[in-house]
Amino acid sequence: MATTQLSGLVSGFDWKTFIDQTIQYASTPITNMQTEQTTNTTQISALNSINTSLTSLQTAVTNLQSATAFSSRTATLASSSSNLAATADIGTVTGAHVIAVSQLATRSSLKGSSDIGSGLSTTTTVSGLTLATLPTATAVTAGNFTVNGQQVTIALSDSLQDVFDKIATATLGHGDVTASYDPSTDKISLTATTGQVVLGAANDTSNFLNATRLANNGTGATSSSTALGTVTGNTPLASAHLRTSITAVDGSGNGSFNINGVSISYNINTDSLNTVIARINASTAGVTASYDQSADRMVLTNNSTGDIGLGANETGAGLLGALGLTGSSPALSRGLNALYTVDGGSTLSSKSNTLTADSHGITGLSITANAPGTDTVTVAADTAGMNNTISTFISAYNAVQALIDSQTKITSANGKVTTSTLSKNREVSAWSQTLRNEAFSTVSGLTGTISRLADLGIDFTSGTSQLAVTDQVKLNNALTNHPNDVTAFFTQASTGFGARMNSFISKVAGSTGTNSYISQQTATLTTRNSNLDTQIANIQRQLDQQRAQLTASFVAMEDATQTQKNMQSQLTNAFAPKTTSS
Repeated sequence: MATTQLSGLVSGFDWKTFIDQTIQYASTPITNMQTEQTTNTTQISALNSINTSLTSLQTAVTNLQSATAFSSRTATLASSSSNLAATADIGTVTGAHVIAVSQLATRSSLKGSSDIGSGLSTTTTVSGLTLATLPTATAVTAGNFTVNGQQVTIALSDSLQDVFDKIATATLGHGDVTASYDPSTDKISLTATTGQVVLGAANDTSNFLNATRLANNGTGATSSSTALGTVTGNTPLASAHLRTSITAVDGSGNGSFNINGVSISYNINTDSLNTVIARINASTAGVTASYDQSADRMVLTNNSTGDIGLGANETGAGLLGALGLTGSSPALSRGLNALYTVDGGSTLSSKSNTLTADSHGITGLSITANAPGTDTVTVAADTAGMNNTISTFISAYNAVQALIDSQTKITSANGKVTTSTLSKNREVSAWSQTLRNEAFSTVSGLTGTISRLADLGIDFTSGTSQLAVTDQVKLNNALTNHPNDVTAFFTQASTGFGARMNSFISKVAGSTGTNSYISQQTATLTTRNSNLDTQIANIQRQLDQQRAQLTASFVAMEDATQTQKNMQSQLTNAFAPKTTSS
């Protein structure tokens, strides 16, 4: 026979509601435990917040303990548009100095001979020279240019002879200008039969005249201002149009040279001039190599300033010789040393434009000269930075005190008492007072002018645990005139302000797993919550069993009641009076 699960369907008694109310009443211990867990969790969160705030305070205290915190310096210049720039290291002696720079340091350079590139042609015949590949310093562009008022239109596929012919055709009857190339000078000449040669117009679109260095001179003949042929920087050295052949190489084309004692290797069949330049610049030779296309020459410049040498040498007729950097041709331009005086003294010399104690003798003071000139450099205590360090500490200290106060305060209004998360935790309340005592106490054993915060113009705001700078003048005076005393106050071992503060904070705060007071309290609360979880689970298991037993009993009752009703119905039907028809 099926059991009856619907509450009170047969008996008329709502036993399901009865069971729910019974279990709910029996669950009161669980509710109380869960409330306690919530309280514990809130306390853990509050303790962790205090821990975080104390850690920030400890960082600020550690910064106060830095040996350099109160010996930083500033270096300022009297002129806002000074040609000098100055910095002062920690501990630099304070004072003012007049710096007069009469000469800047420059770099030594080695300028190779000009015209190291071969000419455009070895003969006067230039019909085989195409404009697109003409080895001039500036590539020729297609378009038109003007000679004696007549436009000459050229294409990159034209040869140089084609251009000469176009000039002659265009100027026929307009000066009859003829063009020619001289292989001995590597220059192009323009000559007019009558009148002047007048070059260029505002609407020219080709740079031919500039590329070939042709310009007006007010006469009937003009020539390129310099030789035209240059070295090609992006082709192998063997085909780079160098005027002098490179012969000091092995059978594979390998060679080498030295710059400032550093060996630089090359291969004339695979390396271009640009590649060799990049290799020099990336080496430890300490120079910058460059190719001056306008003068068609190589230049080596020391990376360091000052009157120091620059050496370039090789064995035999190698690349340096072809680049005009060996023999009697290259010109060494010696660098200059910076010349200056300090406070009107004798002239001092520096290889660098950054004038340091190595030359002027003032330890920690560095002056960079950007141009000759005179200015006054004042070295002073960095009171702004020092003030910031102290201000950061005060803010961190006050944040801790405010947080402890908000978590432990008890207020009363209209006869109603309101507590906070940690109001009952007297240990936390005591931390606030201990911090106040540590901040207020005098540091013993000091011989200077500073032994407590009040000597720095720092005190508590009346009626609170909040620190504040109450006398900024006193603080600035201490930082400016007694920085060593300030340092001793904060950094003295064991008994100094920083040591005391750090010692107490380390006892109270710490990371998870440490033996700090906060870690101990949070561990206790966490364990308590874990134990409550176990108790709640046990009670819940008993309640679940009780619910099951009650449900089973009431279901049995419903089934029994149903059986009884069925039997009664059967008996009633069996003994009911029979009716007969009349």
